[in-house]
Amino acid sequence: MNRAKTLGPAGWLICSTLLTGCYNSHPEDIQAWVKPYETNVTAERYVVQPPDELELRCAQVPEVNMQRQRVRPDGKISFEVLGDFEVAGKTPEEISADVEKRIKELYTLPGEHAVDVRVATFTSHVYYVVGQVTRPGPRNYTGRDSTLTAISEAQPNTMAWQKRIQVVRPAAQEGAQPFIFEINYKKMVIDGDTSKDVLLQEGDIVYVPPTVLAAIAMVLEEFISPVARAFYGAYLVQNPPGTSTGYSPYGGGYYR
Repeated sequence: MNRAKTLGPAGWLICSTLLTGCYNSHPEDIQAWVKPYETNVTAERYVVQPPDELELRCAQVPEVNMQRQRVRPDGKISFEVLGDFEVAGKTPEEISADVEKRIKELYTLPGEHAVDVRVATFTSHVYYVVGQVTRPGPRNYTGRDSTLTAISEAQPNTMAWQKRIQVVRPAAQEGAQPFIFEINYKKMVIDGDTSKDVLLQEGDIVYVPPTVLAAIAMVLEEFISPVARAFYGAYLVQNPPGTSTGYSPYGGGYYR
């Protein structure tokens, strides 16, 4: 018998388990991120894109004051009185200047900065939390999203390896290397160690891996599930429901 074939599945299982604890992370990569207290991210520096929602404030013009508009796929917003505005790729401050210029062509507004356009809903920029969490998927980026906030909101499940959470910043250019560092979430929460509580950027990925035992269970399930389905399918072919009197639809088999 070919020994390699005999040990094949076991070998794959062992390799998969070992790989669970081996990550391509580098502690020094955390320098690519900034601490929450080291930068002041404000809405004025936020670049608007579809489908962000903007709110126009101009108390002197009730017709448009407090109106909200969602940025359309074409990058524009539209007001009945003022018409269309190209807003994609601009900051709220730049949009405010454009809208104020249009309003002053139609109305007499005393003073400067009589118009304020604010981002009411941040939806165009996202980061990602994936892996063993209750709420995986993209999250709206606001500019003040930290690793602690992201992981807490995603809620790691019972299979999560909370000591080996990976934070990834994908390469910005082809051929460049991504930045990756590791977080001990348990230490962060229990001991109050916020040394790795850094601000995320748009496109960052937080990966919560499975524990070693969870990884083993997942690999076993990958092997066992197809076999179990095959045997169950063969059983149904040989014993189709209704071929014998007294078939129980409640999983109790046949009765006489």
